[in-house]
Amino acid sequence: MSRGDRSGAPGSDDTSGVAGFAGDAHAAGAPPAAGRRLLVIADSDSYVKWGAAFAARLPGGWSAELVVLRTPVLPSRRQLRVALAGTSFAAERVPVISLDELPERLARDRPDAVLLALRGPLVRVVAPIAARAPGRPVLVSGFPGLTIPAERKAIVYREQVDLIVLHSRREVRAFRANAEELGIEVEFGLATLPFLPGGRAADAAASEPGADLVFAAQAKVPAERDDRVRLLGWLADAARRRPSRRVVVKVRARRGEAQTHAEAFDYAELLDDPDVRRALGGSLPPNLVVEDGPMADHLAHAAGLVTVSSTAALEAVASGLPTLLIDEFGVTPKLINTVFEGSGLFGGADALAGWEFRRPADEWLADNYFHGGEHDDWLARLEALLDRRAAGDLLLRSRAYNLSGGALRRAFERKRMLGEHDRSLAGAASMVVAIPTRWVVRRARRVRALLAAPGIGVAEV
Repeated sequence: MSRGDRSGAPGSDDTSGVAGFAGDAHAAGAPPAAGRRLLVIADSDSYVKWGAAFAARLPGGWSAELVVLRTPVLPSRRQLRVALAGTSFAAERVPVISLDELPERLARDRPDAVLLALRGPLVRVVAPIAARAPGRPVLVSGFPGLTIPAERKAIVYREQVDLIVLHSRREVRAFRANAEELGIEVEFGLATLPFLPGGRAADAAASEPGADLVFAAQAKVPAERDDRVRLLGWLADAARRRPSRRVVVKVRARRGEAQTHAEAFDYAELLDDPDVRRALGGSLPPNLVVEDGPMADHLAHAAGLVTVSSTAALEAVASGLPTLLIDEFGVTPKLINTVFEGSGLFGGADALAGWEFRRPADEWLADNYFHGGEHDDWLARLEALLDRRAAGDLLLRSRAYNLSGGALRRAFERKRMLGEHDRSLAGAASMVVAIPTRWVVRRARRVRALLAAPGIGVAEV
């Protein structure tokens, strides 16, 4: 097995400077129409990728800057370079700042809009800070990938933003229904996923298909070690059947690097485990490799893409590449793959070992990420919010959910997301109180659930 260097450490090295970007029309030489400014605030590598790509879709008249917050999921400089590949942002010039530095940055830049490209719980922490900035910028948030099934808590975390950007008609319907049930008045905008080539599914296969089978790994699914070993076994079978072609396990992070979601069982480490090697037949085929780097580069050399539920499947479909969604572990909300029901992309271990890829059903595409850019309405909704801002009619909504605990709870939410990067006394005090309290609450919920189960009484708990 071969792979790239996995010695990268988290990117704690801050480089001063500003990463500037002008929208397509402005970059082509057209003068800014309104001189509007967007500040992208990001945390993990996947949110950096999405936020930077979103900024690239701004029309002429906009400029954008990107900052990365210092949190436990801070990307390394290598991860930043990968996330920013193909954009006008340079990783070496992207400032890494603390949350305490953010108000000064907002006061200096006075952005018209702020894109909170952050994990949900951190959006809840940062939104009030951004809303208190001079000029009250429009607050925008969203997601870097698949969000079906739509989680109610995703709206709760973002209840104080003005606009949530979604990437399919189905997502807009689902999230709007959740918001109505919760009584949260937030705008939803439809946008094509910004890193999809061409923004729509290609009508035919790539003109010069590559030779690699690319497996897009994910941190969360499958979660169990045994399932991951099984998956590696199928990939090894695929490699043995076509020894002249590579089977690439494409990973997001190297050893020591953080991801949006924690990964319990790293594929490269599993392949280095003698017990796993024995389970896979003793010796691994030399054409089974583990690599990182930009997904677009891997797709350029791919014959097809395989995954369980990664957004990379959408990138492959948009590139005209055949794709295979492994259904051996089921099709469930926990696996984040129910959105692909009806796509025609599912297949099992035999299909993977046999390099049998699929092409999506036409009827699935329009409702799921390939609606066509002409149907995007996020920019019109953003402009309407900017008009409200200019009229002084854009206020920060009061938080309505998760209020118990008051200031101590808010300190805990901040400490939980910033970890060691929050050095406040309130944060430290909140952990002393919150950790045992959360244990008691969870234990009580478990007891209630057991009591509610059929046939179980108090004496049996």
